[in-house]
This record gives sequence, C-alpha cells and structure tokens, in this order.
Amino acid sequence: MQKRFKLDNGLRVAARRLDYAQSASLGVWINIGSRYETPGEKGISHFLEHLLFKGSRGYSCRKIKESIEGVGGSLNGFTSEEHTCYLVKIPHRHLPAALDILTDMVVNPSLKASDIRKEKTVVLEELKMYRDLPQSYVNELLDELLWPEQPLGSPVIGTVETVNNINRDSLRYFQKKHYTPANIVVSASGLLDYSSFFRKIDDIFSPLAGFTPNTFSSARQSQARPQLKIFHKDTEQTHMALGFHALRRDDPARHALSLLHIILGANMSSRLFNEVREKNGLAYEIGTGLKRYHDTGAFVVHAGIDNRKVPECLDLVLRELEKVKKSLVSEGEFRRAKDFYLGQLSLALEDTMEDMLWMGESVSCLDKVFSFSQVAQAVKNVSRGDLRLLAGSIFKPGLLNLALIGPPAKDEKMIYRRLNLE
Repeated sequence: MQKRFKLDNGLRVAARRLDYAQSASLGVWINIGSRYETPGEKGISHFLEHLLFKGSRGYSCRKIKESIEGVGGSLNGFTSEEHTCYLVKIPHRHLPAALDILTDMVVNPSLKASDIRKEKTVVLEELKMYRDLPQSYVNELLDELLWPEQPLGSPVIGTVETVNNINRDSLRYFQKKHYTPANIVVSASGLLDYSSFFRKIDDIFSPLAGFTPNTFSSARQSQARPQLKIFHKDTEQTHMALGFHALRRDDPARHALSLLHIILGANMSSRLFNEVREKNGLAYEIGTGLKRYHDTGAFVVHAGIDNRKVPECLDLVLRELEKVKKSLVSEGEFRRAKDFYLGQLSLALEDTMEDMLWMGESVSCLDKVFSFSQVAQAVKNVSRGDLRLLAGSIFKPGLLNLALIGPPAKDEKMIYRRLNLE
C-alpha cells in the first residue's frame, strides 16, 4: 500500500513498502527542467544535475560513489523538460544512508569552481555526442518543428554558447531559487519502514523554507500546414521522426492514446513493425513513442530507413495512420493491446526502481498516484471507437511534422509532394 504525506513547507513524499523486496529505490525529484529556464539559462538544469554528483557539504565526489556502489547499489540522475531527478537503488538496509547522501547533494551542493570548469568540457562533449547520433538529433529537429522558438523546442542540454556562459554564481542562484521544498518530491519503494523513513525526511527538510512552486509559460501550438526539416548528413541510413501534437499528461483520453501507440508501433506485434519491416523490409528500426507534458504532448513515429526508400516508407507509414482513422481496430488486436499495456505496467511495478519512478513522476506532475486497479478500470472503459475518434483528431495530414537526417536523395522532391509542400 502506498503512503503519502506533505510537510508544512510544501515538500511531498510518497512511499510504498514491498515486503518481498530485498532492495529499496529512492528518488529526489525537483520540479525544474529545461522548460522553466530563460533563454540565457538554457542547459543550466542539466548542468546543475551533473555538478551535484561532484560533492556536497558532507560527502566528497568519491565518497558519494563509494558509499552507494560499495554496498552493491547504483546511483544516477536525469534532467528532462519538466523534472530533475536523483535516484538510487540499494540493498534495503542501506536506505537511510542513501537518503542522507541524496538529500545532502540536493540541499548542500559544493559547486566548486574547479568542478564547474572541468564539467563544462564533459557537457560540451555530451552535446557533440548527441549531434553526432542522427537517431538522437533527429528528435531535436522534430521538437523544433513542434514547438518553434519555445523551451520545449530546444534541447535540454542547452547550446555551446549557453553552457559556456554558466558560472558558479548563476548555478548557486539557480539552485537556491528552484531547489526548495515546495518544488521537491521524495519517493521510495521497497523493503522500508514508513515511520523511520518519514521521520528522517521530516528532520532533514522541515527546517527549510518552502518558497513558491516553480512556474513555466504554457506551450503554444499554432501550426497551419505540414512542416518538413531535412538535415543532410553522410549516413548509411536515413533517420526519420514524424510527429503530431497530441495530449497533455492528464488528458482523459491518455489511455486510449497509449493503446494507439501499442497497436501502431510499441512492439514487434505492432502494425508499423509488421508492415514496414517484416512485410516490406524498408527499415530495421521502426516504432512509435509518446511525449507527455503538463499542457501538451506529441505522438511520434521514428525509423531508420534505407536511404533509397524514404518516400516509399513514408507513404506506408501515412497509410497505416489513415487506416486507424477510418476503421475500427480488430477485437483481437484491441484485446492484445490492453493486455500488453496492463501486463507491462504490472511487471514494471514489481521492480522497486520502476515503482519509485511511477510514484515520483505522478506526484510531481499530478499530485496523485493512480493504483494499478484504477488504471486497469480506466483501460477497461476504453472502446475501439475511442481509438478511431482519437486517431482522427490527432493524425491530420495538414498538421504533420517531419524531420529527416540522411544524405541528399534524388527523390527528395517526392517527399515534398507527399506533404503537399510544393
């Protein structure tokens, strides 16, 4: 059973004891990410995440890593558009020590000037790495089309210019302003004692001032026609990211959208995998993905395509999207999609790390955690007609966005014609 509580300063906690587990997973979530940043701050959330692993008031960089890994645990962090998270999975008896380490990193980071200088080189190399990976960079190009000149349309990591402009003063100011109890969620799952866990969090965070929750500007969507961006690069295959604006994170139709994603491209049983790869051999990698934010979202088709067959593959993908708009999915694939959705969720929630991530993200974004039974009931209520209606509202040819990375092709004009851009 999940338990939650909230401190007077606004910090929220969610925990679940799993009696069968031998591990405990812990996450400290901060409601700060790239969409909260000003243009001049681009990449500072991600850079700060890197710096927190370099040491805190009570723990050196080496001590942080050895204290976790030296007892068999793992330590990591990530920054997204809407969150920064520091996480640990560890044998359950070491959970109190892990909580001490993560909270000291978040509350009392060292932010040494020498570490900042060195980490700039690391982050700039990371930025170059993503640019050199077309399967990654093509998604950045798609985001630019979906949300032009907006925080969601720019990379989380920032740019060479903004990363170079980060300094100790700006990092210190940013951390003090945003890493406050009103913006923090602590989540934990595994073999834990509720009373001692909650008491320890209360001791650490209650003395801190809460301040006000972070805010961001709402996403703008004003697309009136299809959009295409081609980045020419000498690659062995063409990388495609095709996207449509979709649903916000808590939209009532979100489960129907997940089922559409499963049917079209989430696994090897999906329509796109069968049609594009198995039947026609046009791509090795083909699938779909969902982007979900507080106020918007996207449905994305991604593929790595034979350079000579991009128009053919694009035609096939668009035909499959049209089919799901016009005809009800079969009862068999609809049942299998529901079983896959709930089966994958059930299996994930057996793992303490996945359960911790489920709770932490839910509380951070929605200030609630849905139980498996609640999700199962909501999925049960979705009909085949719901999927067809939703597909019709999202997969509009006039609102398509397409990003491609690959070598110049003789038949590139066919892509423009297919999107009615000539």
